[in-house]
Amino acid sequence: MIVSPSLLAADFANLQRDVEMLNASVADWIHVDIMDGNFVPNISFGLPVCEAVAKHAKKPLDVHLMIVNPEKYLESFKKAGAAHISVHIEACPHLHRTIQQIKELGCKAGVALNPHTPISQLEDIISDLDLVILMSVNPGFGGQRFIHQSLEKTEKLKNLILQKNTKTLIEIDGGVNLETGKLLKNAGADALVAGNFVFSSQSPIDVIKLLKVV
Repeated sequence: MIVSPSLLAADFANLQRDVEMLNASVADWIHVDIMDGNFVPNISFGLPVCEAVAKHAKKPLDVHLMIVNPEKYLESFKKAGAAHISVHIEACPHLHRTIQQIKELGCKAGVALNPHTPISQLEDIISDLDLVILMSVNPGFGGQRFIHQSLEKTEKLKNLILQKNTKTLIEIDGGVNLETGKLLKNAGADALVAGNFVFSSQSPIDVIKLLKVV
């Protein structure tokens, strides 16, 4: 299982320390949630923080843009250190063009879906995607309860990927712990984003290790 701990739950006053802890862990990626206060009802951090994190990170930055007009900022996030850039299907009227832009920058291209958005909307784009982020909570805030319909949605997405014969990875974001992680793995998930579950634990490094083998 790929584990991508979310910096949204890190200690912002000690961000370098937390990034170095993730470097020392068996985490695969570092998840960076960018929120603009428009697409989601919260503001997280932007380009300067992403750039600062990249200076210390030894794992790929898994950047999740929860913003309107993401196409305007793709090049800036690439320059700020993003290895993967995921945009929301709900925020992209010209999704295919946006995905091509991400790939032309040399980043892995992902699409994120809110809980109410059906998998069927991915049918015409799935073959172009490196990853799909399924939101298993409503985006905007950490620490929310896992939406159990996400399991069925994960299975549907896995079936679509198999049907189209692509290598697209399924990443789940929201309410992830050891219990939901195991259920998600069984449903076909490849990657887990975990924020509060990792950073509020007594030993984040041990928790990441446990998530790797759910």
